[in-house]
Amino acid sequence: MGKTLYEKVWDAHSVGTLADGRTQLFIGTHLIHEVTSPQAFGMLRDKGIKVKYPHRTFATVDHIVPTDNQASPLADPLAEKMIQEIRKNTEEFGVTYFDLASGKQGVVHIVGPEQGITQPGTTIACGDSHTATHGAFGAIAFGIGTTQVRDVLATQTMTMEKLKVRKIIVNGELRPGVYAKDVSLHIIRLLGAKGGIGYAYEYAGSTFDNFTMEERMTVCNMAIEGGARCGYVNPDQITFDYLEGRPYSPTGAEWDKAVEGWKAFASDADAEYADVVEINAADIEPTVTWGVSPDQGISIGETIPDPANAKTEADRVSFQDALDYMKLPAGAPIKGTKIDVAFLGSCTNGRLSDFREAAKYLKGHKVADGIKAIAVPGSQITAIQCEKEGIDKIFTDAGFEWRAAGCSMCLAMNPDKLIGDQICASSSNRNFKGRQGSSIGRTVLMSPVMVVAAAVKGELADAREVFNVA
Repeated sequence: MGKTLYEKVWDAHSVGTLADGRTQLFIGTHLIHEVTSPQAFGMLRDKGIKVKYPHRTFATVDHIVPTDNQASPLADPLAEKMIQEIRKNTEEFGVTYFDLASGKQGVVHIVGPEQGITQPGTTIACGDSHTATHGAFGAIAFGIGTTQVRDVLATQTMTMEKLKVRKIIVNGELRPGVYAKDVSLHIIRLLGAKGGIGYAYEYAGSTFDNFTMEERMTVCNMAIEGGARCGYVNPDQITFDYLEGRPYSPTGAEWDKAVEGWKAFASDADAEYADVVEINAADIEPTVTWGVSPDQGISIGETIPDPANAKTEADRVSFQDALDYMKLPAGAPIKGTKIDVAFLGSCTNGRLSDFREAAKYLKGHKVADGIKAIAVPGSQITAIQCEKEGIDKIFTDAGFEWRAAGCSMCLAMNPDKLIGDQICASSSNRNFKGRQGSSIGRTVLMSPVMVVAAAVKGELADAREVFNVA
């Protein structure tokens, strides 16, 4: 019987089995940032422990950095202190650090792939829930907490229970105006925000076969929003082409050897899965959320669910709570809902291709009066490339604010926050209560092109209609 990629990578990195049945897993690559690492380094320092393999750990800053003025010292004393801490810790423990002056800084899940640090057949850990992003390369990538960050720094291992694997097959071509973000939201809507608990998701089928690496990263990024511990796509020629020539990718004869090794990690044709779900790409529409969980989504042409029609009492209560918070009327069309803010960025949709695609349709249009619109590249490299191509000018000419690299409004651990009960059309990954910096702020998730359509109309809109997409 064949094995899945998950099983192959797990077996290759298993150090041993603990008395309670959990596996001690070797972590090939550890990514850190300024929020979840200071306490971990402090615990090492208190015990006189060094980082086990510094060359396997890479650091950047993203969550707390402002995206308007990044001059030192930062205006926020706490943010400045966190910057100083990660600088001190990486210097003391010999860890590679992509700081604000490096030209390589950015959201950790964008920097890793850009640098070629993220590679197939590896285990990756980071103190951030959206570490699943790196699974797009055929890696098994886990978000971890601060205590586990400490453990990985100290031992290069972590303990876990082995997951089941669910294969999600999406076949066919997406219709015009439908993107990888819509695929993510559709899957989560179908399987639920808790449907993936206990699973790793393997994304497969012709749709994923034809996706670019950046599209695959978008879907894997949101595996965690469906409850899965990680998500991945089997490595193929698209993966190898993306990685070739990156700063940390192998070169010469080592490159050829690495590619052969990477190919061997792909799931076998006769691998068995705990569950298989099949989806027709043609059934996926531009999707937006209406509630306070990523699985509370509908296509832009649908109406907001009525709690009275919920299948269970628990769903009825959940739906009503979400509508009360979002201040949306049950049974009304979602299209036409007024917005206050439009945000394009995050580790989900802050990559070069996201800005290229959005700019293609935004060009020649203007942001509606009264709408605050910000575009935040996911990395300094992304920003530089956008500026070389004139993408930044398209956004600023339209009325967007063009910002520096960072997490920005996704988590709002920086000055980019909603005010009061503002409603935001967002390309980020979570629409939880208070997620974007205001305890009563409201978030509607969607693709980048849908974000710019909402910015232009001043309301939730079907980008296919706004931009005549056919």
